[in-house]
Amino acid sequence: MLLLVGVFLALLFLGMPVAFAIGLAGFVFMLATPNIPISISVQRIVAQTQSFTLLAIPLFIFAGNLMNATGITARLVKLSRVLVGHMAGSLAQVSVILSTLMGGVSGSANADAVMESRILGPEMIRQGYSRGYGAAVNGLTAMITCTIPPSMGFIIYGSVGEVSIGRLFVGGVVPGLLMMAMMMFTVNFTAKRRGYVAPDGARKPNAREVVSALWENTFALIFPVILIAGIRFGLFTPSEAGAFAAAYAIFVGVFIYREMTWKSFLEAVEQSAVDIGVLMLILGLSGTFGYAIVYGRVPQTIAEFLIGITSNSYLLLFLIIVLLILAGMFVETTVCAMLLTPVFIPVISRLGIDPVHFGVIMMTTLTAGIMTPPVGVALYSTSEIMGCTPQETAREAVPFYLTLLALVIILVLFPQIVLVLPNMVFG
Repeated sequence: MLLLVGVFLALLFLGMPVAFAIGLAGFVFMLATPNIPISISVQRIVAQTQSFTLLAIPLFIFAGNLMNATGITARLVKLSRVLVGHMAGSLAQVSVILSTLMGGVSGSANADAVMESRILGPEMIRQGYSRGYGAAVNGLTAMITCTIPPSMGFIIYGSVGEVSIGRLFVGGVVPGLLMMAMMMFTVNFTAKRRGYVAPDGARKPNAREVVSALWENTFALIFPVILIAGIRFGLFTPSEAGAFAAAYAIFVGVFIYREMTWKSFLEAVEQSAVDIGVLMLILGLSGTFGYAIVYGRVPQTIAEFLIGITSNSYLLLFLIIVLLILAGMFVETTVCAMLLTPVFIPVISRLGIDPVHFGVIMMTTLTAGIMTPPVGVALYSTSEIMGCTPQETAREAVPFYLTLLALVIILVLFPQIVLVLPNMVFG
C-alpha cells in the first residue's frame, strides 16, 4: 500500500494530471504484486465504466449544459436579483440564491463557481467589491449545488457505496437550504462590515414582482421536484432520470422558451463531450487504484484502526471529517469520492451510522476542497476570472470556510436534518 500511495503522491507532486496519476499508481502496484495478472489492470478499467447507475453522470452533465443553452440560467439570475437585490451585499446575496437555484440545474459546484464569476464578477468589481471577496463568494456559495438534487457527488457516492441515490437526493435538500441560509447570514455580516450596500434605487420587491419572477422560472424550479417524484414513485431510475433531464431541457429550450438554436445545441454537445471525457477518464483509471485498495484490505484495516481509537460515533465522524478535509485539499473531489467511499462505508456501518447521513456530510466536506489550496480547481478558476491571486481569495474566504465548518458540525450533531425528508418520502 505504501508503494501505491507513494507513486500516486509522487506523480501528483510532479504535476501529472490526476487521472493518469491514479491509473499509473494502480498499474505499478499490480506490476509489483506477483499474484495479480497484469491483464487485471485493463479489465478493471473497463469494468469501472460498465455501471448502469453511473450512466446518470454523463446524462446529467449533458442536461446541465443544455439548460444553460435554453435561457434558464439567465432567468434564474433575474429571479435572484428580484429576491435579494435590495439587501446589503446584494450581488453576493444573488450569488447565494443563484447557487441554490442552479443546484437543481447543473449539479456541479465547479461549473457553478465559474459561471457565477463570469456573470456576476464584472458587476461586483464595478460596484466596488474587492476582487478577492467576489471570487470567494462565487466559489464558496457554489458549494450549495453539491447538496441540491441532482448532485454529481451523490450519484458517485451512491454508485460506489451501493446507497440509494433517491434517498441521497432527498437527504440533501434540507442541508442545502440550511447552507443557503447560513451563507446569506455570512454575506450580510461581511458586506455590512465592508460597506457593500445595495445599489441606488434598489428596493424590496412587492408580491406581484416576486410572483412574476417565480412564474417565469416555473420550469427550472419544478425540475428537481419532478426528478425526486419520478424516482420515488418508480417512474424512472436515477440513470433514466438523467435521460429525462436531457429531454426535459430540450423540450423547454425548443418549445417553451424557444431560445435553443441548432448552434447552441451543438455547443452544449461539444462542452458535454469535453466534460464527460475528463470525468470518465478519471472514473475508468480509478478502477485499478480501487482494486489495489480492496486487495490490500485497506478498508478493513482503516475500519479496525479508527474503531480501535474510539467507538463513539460522533468522535469517529469528526476524525473522518478531518481526514476528508485533508484529502480534499490535495485530491480532486470526484477522485476522493470514488477512492474513499469504499474505505469509510465499512467504518460507519459497523457503528450504525446511516450511510445517507454520512454521504451528505462526506460530499459537503469533500466539495469544500474545490476552494482550498493547493489543488482547489474553483479557487484558481474564480481567482483568474476575477483578476486576483488565489492567496487573496483564500484570505477573503475565511468567514465562509468557518460557515461551512459550522454547517458540517451541525449535520454531525443533528442527523435528522439530513434524514427527516428521506424518511418521510421513502419510509
